[in-house]
Amino acid sequence: MLKDLFIIDSHCHLDSLDYETRHKNVDEVIENAKARGVNHFISICTTVGRFEAMKNLTAHRPEVSLSCGVHPLNVEEEPFDYDKLLNFAEDPRVVAVGETGLDYHYALESKPLQIASFEQQIEIANKVNKPLIIHTRSARQDTMDMLIQGGAEKCGGVLHCFTEDYEMAKRALDIGFYISISGIITFKNAEELRDVVRKLPLDRLLVETDSPYLAPIPYRGKPNQPAYVRETCEYVATLKGVSTEEFARITTENVQKLFKIQL
Repeated sequence: MLKDLFIIDSHCHLDSLDYETRHKNVDEVIENAKARGVNHFISICTTVGRFEAMKNLTAHRPEVSLSCGVHPLNVEEEPFDYDKLLNFAEDPRVVAVGETGLDYHYALESKPLQIASFEQQIEIANKVNKPLIIHTRSARQDTMDMLIQGGAEKCGGVLHCFTEDYEMAKRALDIGFYISISGIITFKNAEELRDVVRKLPLDRLLVETDSPYLAPIPYRGKPNQPAYVRETCEYVATLKGVSTEEFARITTENVQKLFKIQL
């Protein structure tokens, strides 16, 4: 029953949804999600320059927590401002640093900038004692090496929108990190990912939309929104052999523990 369902979308980009043609406003997005049992949201910023606008967009919604960081695909968008990011990361509404990480698939040419930015964001996360939200693609070795060398086990974190292999998941679990599953798990060509998720412990899993990207089946190809994390939650619950209500409860507890969120 819906009253027994409390799902958290652990990673969405509420400032990137289409408010011109698809959604009336952020309130409509949140109410649509709540009607489907999705009751808390972590809205992720990808550049320091966009953070204040995202914060203002959701300022009146206590069920929205925030993260602030510089995405590896955005490192060339603006100069990295360490002090400004540190200041934003200290904001009480900010529960994490990121998303940050490495992406050699789409932006190998910016590798030096990515590494410098990632290194500094690990340092900031440790300074403010808030977890890291990690984006990684085609950079498994460097991502994990930098997390370990940077002492990221102290602040903790999550590998978001996980599509990597079990070896990387295991290295992340070994330093206390969590693994977040997106709608990709529902795709027909994601059997290797499903095999990995079957092996992962329930007490380290989160679910997310990464909206407006990566909508799950049956919405694939359409803009994603937080309401659709319900499909991902149901799918992974079945994969793990538990009820949707139980999986929602477990992943909600995991989010609360990782991000120190009181609900």
